[in-house]
Amino acid sequence: MNPILKNILAVIMGWLGGSIVNIVLIELGHKVFPIAGVDFNDMDSLATLMSTLDPAYFIFPFLAHALGTIVGALIAGRIATTHKMKFSLAIGGLFLLGGIMVNFMLPGPSWFALADILIAYIPMAWIGGKLAEKLTQ
Repeated sequence: MNPILKNILAVIMGWLGGSIVNIVLIELGHKVFPIAGVDFNDMDSLATLMSTLDPAYFIFPFLAHALGTIVGALIAGRIATTHKMKFSLAIGGLFLLGGIMVNFMLPGPSWFALADILIAYIPMAWIGGKLAEKLTQ
């Protein structure tokens, strides 16, 4: 396969794979820590609710963001023909942009926003990239 096409596929598959992990963990979190009477499709009601939630309600969102990024970065790094770490970090950058957007749309506690933005994306993408490099050797 053409290396450029393979690298493009790496980004698409990394983004898709990481997004699936993210969605599954968010849905699991809603089952483990249910919030009665909340429509998760109504961003306004979620935004008003965020500041009232206990820290336990933020475990699954953090895990979803961190593990989704690791998996996405690992997939991208494994598929990429060249510059595996760069493609893994690109996935981290894409997920970071999404994380920043979500933190603006659903403002939660400051401690969560900081931990999420500083830990769940670029460091996790780096770990995923390192794993991809090890598995490729």
